[in-house]
Amino acid sequence: MKLATVLGVRPELVQAAAVSRALAACAHVDEVVIHTGQHYDAALSTDIMHELDMPAPRHRLAIGSGSHGAQTGRMLAAIESVLLAERPDCVLVYCDTNTTLAGALAAAKLAIPIVHVEAGLRGRNRRLPEELNRVLVDRLSSVHLCPNGDGRQNLIDEGQGEHAEVVGDLIFDALELIARSGERHLDPLARLRLAPGGYALATVHRAENTASAAALARVLAYLEEQARQRPVLWPLHPRTRAALRRFGLAPRAPHALRECAPFGYRDMARLLAGAACIYTDSGGLQREAYAHRVPCVTLRTETEWPQTIAAGWNRLWSQPHWQPRRPIDGFGEPGAAARVVAVLRRLAASG
Repeated sequence: MKLATVLGVRPELVQAAAVSRALAACAHVDEVVIHTGQHYDAALSTDIMHELDMPAPRHRLAIGSGSHGAQTGRMLAAIESVLLAERPDCVLVYCDTNTTLAGALAAAKLAIPIVHVEAGLRGRNRRLPEELNRVLVDRLSSVHLCPNGDGRQNLIDEGQGEHAEVVGDLIFDALELIARSGERHLDPLARLRLAPGGYALATVHRAENTASAAALARVLAYLEEQARQRPVLWPLHPRTRAALRRFGLAPRAPHALRECAPFGYRDMARLLAGAACIYTDSGGLQREAYAHRVPCVTLRTETEWPQTIAAGWNRLWSQPHWQPRRPIDGFGEPGAAARVVAVLRRLAASG
């Protein structure tokens, strides 16, 4: 079986690392990794691949940034060329990014079966590009691998439940890989002079928070307000750093709201575990916060992970309080990678 895996951003790399490791143990499976270059900062791309011991991409497309249409169009053309040359039996895509959509579109136009990992998630806001990508990719996909029962139920409600299967969340497999690693590593808390529980961690990257001066100023004001309680460490995504420059925005109290460069995956996991609270617009960090049992505030008007809100570990920034905290049944158990590979092997056996 030849499998083409299309990747481009940090969350996709994190989830694919566990699957790639499981695939490497399978005989007669050839995984062709295609990296679009949607994330091109080393800390968000090549460093993570090294830390998680991923195979080097066979194809690096170096697409880079751009508007949604321009970026997706360039990816579509480049991925199509690779698929025509490689002729894979199926294409594996992750998450809800422009890379995900371009990979699925390229495969669909060539009549190659598509397996969508993290299928079925819905935030119910079609104005957001991520939501459009999720819905479109699920429509194109042959097999839907859902992280939880909510995702599968969404697909059933949309008439796409026949090939939907719950495999679990690969984020937790990646965290287990990091935890088991014996590699010596300097603790970032010591390097940054941070005490466990004595700081918060923030990330901002989505278009709805960075595309306008008003939106980004609102985020900045919110984070500065939180920094009155405790220092907030803010690793800046390249898009956010550029937007702050473009709009002439900067923290009024930089000693409390500490801007810094992005971290590698290992450092970020350690910083998450030591934080008193997480402020983020990332889908992945909402789950990673729960894995470390750290409360999270989502800097958005909706989330595709409503169970984290119902269980009291997450809340939208428009909500004043968290719900009472409780464990989330069936959420956070490693082993998703083995289940993904089992589905892929069944798909290969069925021809």
